[in-house]
Amino acid sequence: MNLTISGHHLDVTPAIREYVQNKLERVKRHFDQVIDVGVILSVDNLREKEKRHKAEINLNLSGKALYAESTSENLYAAIDALMDKLDRQVMKHKTKLQDHNHEAIKHMADSSVSANELD
Repeated sequence: MNLTISGHHLDVTPAIREYVQNKLERVKRHFDQVIDVGVILSVDNLREKEKRHKAEINLNLSGKALYAESTSENLYAAIDALMDKLDRQVMKHKTKLQDHNHEAIKHMADSSVSANELD
C-alpha cells in the first residue's frame, strides 16, 4: 500500500502522520486490498478568528476508487470524521463484493441442479 500524506498551507508533522496511519489501520483491518492512499490536509483561513481544517482522502482499491472529505475547526476532529466516512464506504464496497460473489455461486448451483434433473 502506497501512502501519501500532503499538507496545503500546513506542515505535516510526524505526530499528524502517525495519527493518520493509526486511523488507516482500521480501514486496512476491514479490507486489505488497498492499492494506493492519498491524504490531503489543509487549512482554509475564512476569517481571522475562524479557521477551517479540511481533510481529504483518495483510496484506490482493486477496481474502485473511493473519495471522502471532512471539515472541522480542529484537524484531529476532521481526520476522525474522515476516517468514519471512509470506513462506511469501504464496508459498503466489501459487502457489495461479497454479495455479488455469493449470488453467482447460488445461480450456478441452481442451474447445475436443473441440468441434473433434466437428465
